[in-house]
Amino acid sequence: MVNVNADPTIGPDTPDNSRTDGGTWFGHPRQLARLFTTEMWERFGYYGMRALLALYLTKHFLFSDQTTAGLYGGFTALVYLTPLVGGLLADRYLGSKKAVKFGAIMMSLGYFTLCFGGETAKPHAIIDNQRYEVAVENFVDRPTSTGEEKRFLVSNGERLLIQGKDDGSVDLVGANGQVARTLEKGSFEFAGERPLFFVLLMLTGLSLVTVGNGFFKPNISTIVGTLYEQGDRRRDAGFTIFYMGINLGSLFSQLLCPLLADTVGWWAGFGLAAIGMLLSWSLIQFDGGRLRGYGEPPAQERSRDLAIYVGAVIAVPIALFLFWNLMSAPPAAEGSGIVGYLLALPLMGKLLFFTFLLSVPAILIWSARVGSRVEFQMMLAAMVLIVFNVVFWTLFEQAGSSLTLFADRNTELSVFGLFNISAGQTQFFNAFFIVALAPFFSMMWNGLARRGVEPTIPIKFAMALMGVGAGFLFLVWGTQFAGPDFKVALWWLAGLYFIHSAAELCISPVGLSMITKLSIARIVGLMMGVWFLSISVAQYVAGIVAQVASVETVGGQVTNLKVSLDTYAGVFWTIGIASVVIGAALLILSPVIKKWMHGVQ
Repeated sequence: MVNVNADPTIGPDTPDNSRTDGGTWFGHPRQLARLFTTEMWERFGYYGMRALLALYLTKHFLFSDQTTAGLYGGFTALVYLTPLVGGLLADRYLGSKKAVKFGAIMMSLGYFTLCFGGETAKPHAIIDNQRYEVAVENFVDRPTSTGEEKRFLVSNGERLLIQGKDDGSVDLVGANGQVARTLEKGSFEFAGERPLFFVLLMLTGLSLVTVGNGFFKPNISTIVGTLYEQGDRRRDAGFTIFYMGINLGSLFSQLLCPLLADTVGWWAGFGLAAIGMLLSWSLIQFDGGRLRGYGEPPAQERSRDLAIYVGAVIAVPIALFLFWNLMSAPPAAEGSGIVGYLLALPLMGKLLFFTFLLSVPAILIWSARVGSRVEFQMMLAAMVLIVFNVVFWTLFEQAGSSLTLFADRNTELSVFGLFNISAGQTQFFNAFFIVALAPFFSMMWNGLARRGVEPTIPIKFAMALMGVGAGFLFLVWGTQFAGPDFKVALWWLAGLYFIHSAAELCISPVGLSMITKLSIARIVGLMMGVWFLSISVAQYVAGIVAQVASVETVGGQVTNLKVSLDTYAGVFWTIGIASVVIGAALLILSPVIKKWMHGVQ
């Protein structure tokens, strides 16, 4: 996420109260270069792993789309939640620098752990409570499908080809080409047999990454902030440069990690992510004294470092338990309604939803009681925007789940007929467009501001919501031009990411700044927590939305590409229209929200 509102130019009258020894890097404290590179390599590891995760779960472990989407959403939700704890521990005890190094070690261990996935899960089918073996031909355990895979149901020694039909039923075709049996939709279940040890090992890897990210992510940004004295106008531009490292890291990793996973094996893709994380750690660990005095622990009578490290290790099995509970929780009973649905949520879902649903009205009630009318209205504006923020990130974060699976199943991945990219590599479009569009958006906002017509924060939020919806509608339009293989051209998916990247640049840079400006001073920290909680909830709900787009698979492959295309098009149309309508509603409400903000820009 890039702060496009920052002005990268520093005029001669700009105060530049640096805490450094005088060395500069592009007019900024030279330590920024090391922190920029540290963040770049950390994001290289994280986004490289993320580009592979959904494909790894569906193709190697043969989890269903529903299980994959739920686990992916739960993982990304915890990734955004743990920094609240990691930041607090660093502020009070560890110091930012120690927290970053410890987090980097845990994350690299997590990526290395993901390298050990064991053998590919063995598919089977359950029909009328009887289990049948499923044989696979021409299957390669890699992220990208070859299109030549075939699945056979083995019954009484006979191999029956599994062919999905447009109505969701399945034909079992004999060697003579005749249909031996037709299985009605819902009368069968396809699953995979996988060693419990390797499933637990995979979940342990995700848990290590989750806990490690909590220590790393908030505290590397904190160190950047300490490079500048209060009032130094270079601070915003410094963070703009720093956050560009996120996009550069993700851009390259989302190309290279899937490439290695396809050409060498899953372990190589995750291994490259781990190496990137180790490089990030080494830049802080072996800084040559360049970061001495930055991110140091606060003064305290005795060190609590060991207790915190032990507590972090204990938190790993707790995260593993949450993931396991997420995978095994039964669905809500039919007709139970929204209350029944919430009560049937996995433990992680209950914690996120009920904490968010209780905290928003509770904080507003407290604000009304202790604050002035102006303060209450500003808090109300912040809370309204936080709720709309949940909607945006819920839809935007389909990138790593449903959109990646769509890329694998229903996208022609040829680039001008010269070469093909993999489904995991399509995620690089977002980072590429962010890097390309950020300078343009920065100039555009600054130009509009000079003319006094820059959109207000609520209008930018509304533009973002309508933009993310427009991206999905653009892709749905493209499905009308799918070929006889029920695949759309790659450029329709690239167009979606282009629109989504522009939408992200309307909402991402202003969110945190908005919270600090609108919150009552006594609870700014709490409101920052609610902001990150809203993003965590959005990640979880994104998994639920991706579950709605689930497609029936056998051994990691869909049984009918037309059904797959129609399913994705239907879900993307629904959420696209919903997002545009919600964005339009916010646009209508924006004058009222602007009034509540009392001049905050």
